[in-house]
Amino acid sequence: MILNLRALKGLYGRIHLPASKSYSIRAFLIAALGGTSRIRHASDCEDALIAIQTAQALGAKISCKGDVYVVKASYPLVIPNPQETFFVGESGTTLRFLLPLLGLFTHKAKVRGKGTLVGRPCRHLCETLRRQGMQIKGTGKQESVPILFKGGSLQGGRLSIDGSLSSQFISALMIALPSLGVDSRLVLSGKKLVSREYVQMTQEILAKSGILVRRLSQREFEIKGAQVFKGLKDFYVPSDYGLAAYWLAACALLPSRVVLQGKFDDHLIQSDGHILDFLDRMGVRLKTTGRSVQIKGPFDLKGGTFSLKDCPDLVPVMSILALFAKGRTKLVGIRHARAKESDRISDLRHELLKIGACVSETPDALMIEPQAAYKSGVLLDSHHDHRLAMAFAVLGLKLGCRVGTIESCRKSYPAFVRDIKKLTPRL
Repeated sequence: MILNLRALKGLYGRIHLPASKSYSIRAFLIAALGGTSRIRHASDCEDALIAIQTAQALGAKISCKGDVYVVKASYPLVIPNPQETFFVGESGTTLRFLLPLLGLFTHKAKVRGKGTLVGRPCRHLCETLRRQGMQIKGTGKQESVPILFKGGSLQGGRLSIDGSLSSQFISALMIALPSLGVDSRLVLSGKKLVSREYVQMTQEILAKSGILVRRLSQREFEIKGAQVFKGLKDFYVPSDYGLAAYWLAACALLPSRVVLQGKFDDHLIQSDGHILDFLDRMGVRLKTTGRSVQIKGPFDLKGGTFSLKDCPDLVPVMSILALFAKGRTKLVGIRHARAKESDRISDLRHELLKIGACVSETPDALMIEPQAAYKSGVLLDSHHDHRLAMAFAVLGLKLGCRVGTIESCRKSYPAFVRDIKKLTPRL
């Protein structure tokens, strides 16, 4: 589906931000490992729904009333079908978190996915799991889906995992290792560790379930065995800063007076919360409370150099802001953004060139020089990537453009187009 957007004179009103996709997925899968959990305000996006289905496939009993999910799980888990085929849709997080659990709770399994998940790498994780006793193999050099588990079991002790491509590999092992009967030492290899705050996010949810993962250094964790998952009790999923970023960017570029309502918990880390610091450096002023973010635009933006090593999902929206900033903008530390739903460096650059942008790339960075004018009405291909689609929609509100496969937003923000119309009722 193509979304046609015209340049607007302004954005006005209020919307309620969706819940964090990352916290929702972690909450459901960790809740499925034991105890009783009450999860409030969970995301209704496609990836979160896949996590719920996967938790049920692992044997958890899940019911929902209003905005509260009740998850009941007992240990050891009893998977309804020990040779089940698990379908994880396009959710890379669910896929990676599931793989080590197969070595704990079943003997044979096939894990399937679709769309943008096909081709996404799991090689580093599969290599580690094989060293630890699991007979598991993915498809192709990158060991993507479908992935076959043919036997063996996950063994603890000293493990090494490459942390230079995805933090999800690390989180996956942290979730599985506490259930083993032995202690484990998880050592991170690779030149540069990326998305480290997502690992901290996993630790936070594990701690709320009674599981302790102790950090010994930047590259080493101690995980005691025979720990018992006690459930999340009453967990309220915070609103998603990464999704708020699109509205904040649009309001920074256009005359605006917008209130983003939600629940923001400073005690729960969000890597995409870096958008607030980036916007501040660019000259944007916000008013934030625990229940809302208020913004009145536009602003004269300033370029600069920004490290997105720990928040690669912000690459697309930061690139749109850079088009209209004063001076050159350089986004660095983003090599791992190439292994997302799309290549968020090359694919993004290719599309922005269509409007006349001056964008160059290296393996690990994007450089953007603002231009005096850009082409409007151009059809931009989102490459079935929800974050490219939403970033191009922000560009459309400023410039006017057409966004291809806008339905990909359902992966993280099903109500995105509806919320555009709330702020632009004549769209």
